[in-house]
Amino acid sequence: MVIMVRRLNRLKKKIRLHSEGNSTLLWGGIVLALLCAVFGYAFGLESPAFLVVFIASVVVYMVVVNFFRCPIRLFDGDTEGIVIAPCDGKVVVVEDVDENEYFHDRRRQVSIFMSLFNVHANWVPVDGVVKKVEHQNGRFQAAWLPKASTDNERSTIVIETPEGEEILVRQVAGAMARRIVTYSAEGEECFIDEHLGFIKFGSRVDLYLPLTSKVQVEVGDKTTGNQTIIATL
Repeated sequence: MVIMVRRLNRLKKKIRLHSEGNSTLLWGGIVLALLCAVFGYAFGLESPAFLVVFIASVVVYMVVVNFFRCPIRLFDGDTEGIVIAPCDGKVVVVEDVDENEYFHDRRRQVSIFMSLFNVHANWVPVDGVVKKVEHQNGRFQAAWLPKASTDNERSTIVIETPEGEEILVRQVAGAMARRIVTYSAEGEECFIDEHLGFIKFGSRVDLYLPLTSKVQVEVGDKTTGNQTIIATL
């Protein structure tokens, strides 16, 4: 019952565009409108120069609007013992690796790359309690590179499931992503269907799972945040 009430409270905040984009959309719209006004005044509203600038401004603004869209999604199924995709994107890594920043042992890594055209809201992948939240400064190299997980700026969130399994979620900045937003706080309960955070522009999210996990996706698969089952525990 508590879980259902928490989820219903979250759904009351129905937004089609993510609040993280408010300032970007406002100031971006003002700048583009001023640019069009300058060209319209200088060359006339029917001039080729104005039309090119106007069309380009509309296209750019729509791309940014598309980037900040925030669909309302509910996972339709039992959440016990499963890991849900934390974001939209493409699976670029499925392998066993040494995770040396928190676990210091072997883990099953699943990484999802988000392009400029994906939804960049991040969802909580499992029900549980947040055990650790840490932000680490780093580089801004391309997010699909293997070294991005350990060299790029990133935020690490560790969640302990009701069954006692620990899942590590890592939000990784990319070449264009300059801001990682994490909503989770240590000690909080968290649930599938809730937002974990947001990453502005191209980036990736890594999951580090127990080796006993049964991964349900392969490299190259497309994921839908809060919908695609990544693994069973």
